[in-house]
Amino acid sequence: MSDFLVVGGGVIGMMTTLQLADAGHSVTLFERGHCGREASWAGGGIVSPLYPWRYSTPISRLSSWSEGRYPELALRLLEETRVDPEYRQRGLFYLRVDDEARAMDWAREVGKPLERVSADFLYAKEPGAAPGCEGALWMPTLGSIRNPRLTRALRTRLAAMPGVTLREGVEVQGFRRTGDRVTAVETSQGPVAADQVIVCGGAWAAALLADVGVALPVRPVKGQMILFKAPPGLVSRVVLMDGRYVIPRADGRVLAGSTLEEAGFDKTTSDAARESLHASATRIVPGLADCEVEHHWAGLRPGSPDGVPFIGAVPGLENLHVNAGHYRNGLVLAPASTHLLVDELLGREPILDPAPYRLEGRVSLS
Repeated sequence: MSDFLVVGGGVIGMMTTLQLADAGHSVTLFERGHCGREASWAGGGIVSPLYPWRYSTPISRLSSWSEGRYPELALRLLEETRVDPEYRQRGLFYLRVDDEARAMDWAREVGKPLERVSADFLYAKEPGAAPGCEGALWMPTLGSIRNPRLTRALRTRLAAMPGVTLREGVEVQGFRRTGDRVTAVETSQGPVAADQVIVCGGAWAAALLADVGVALPVRPVKGQMILFKAPPGLVSRVVLMDGRYVIPRADGRVLAGSTLEEAGFDKTTSDAARESLHASATRIVPGLADCEVEHHWAGLRPGSPDGVPFIGAVPGLENLHVNAGHYRNGLVLAPASTHLLVDELLGREPILDPAPYRLEGRVSLS
């Protein structure tokens, strides 16, 4: 029997597994499909909330801690797996920001480099950006990561670790419990005995916890994105305008996103969303109008009431834990949120105050 069973093979589940294995523990990771193929694959990979000054302090604290860990993590995974997650720290331009004063106040408070720059500065760095801007907000330290490659690198690393067992194509359907302990997880291939269980099921986490009488307020929120096959250099940095964004990759491809749709677990794409995303992207970088749309997809974010994830023990069950509900910021917050939970599991000094993320007082129990 493994020391830990992790349910869900997205970036949260895989980073949790990696940290527990690094600490010398045996871990079995269950994923009903293929690791890293849900929201972690579908997102854009910006290593920051889109407008960070509009988020609450608990999210900002997780984000600030996480951002500084991605360069090291990307280098480690490249060295250990030869899969390059393509972490790029090229900065981000915010165009047409209507709460600029609030943004600058936030930057001063948290010590984040953010400045108002002129049109000349903007177009010197991004000549293809939307014409006619009088200036922009510029965050030079912001990075992005190619999330499909990040998840592939994480999976490759975990598959090579002797203490890790990956069980893909195995769905966890519920839990067996005796008193205040979970004794096994019920899977599509039969029960598996459990010592400690961690639910990292993203948009599916609520259904799993309902099995033990916990009403976790996490729901699927669909997001659609498109990918342009663009020449290298058309856009070199993340550019954000009117709530939509473009994200360049090292090979020239450009992602554009994203929609916010309450559609349950439906992941179908729509022509209306494609047209809307195309219109937004070509307003941000007009040259994209001449580029082929190579791919169009949808993913399901784990939406939560205020975007603050649920991290910690399930009330009333001493060996069942949760890390879910990151909404639009799962990749952004993953290093900090997983480290925080692993600190709790292993009795270490936590990197942050865990109180704002705990389930007590935030979930209903039956």
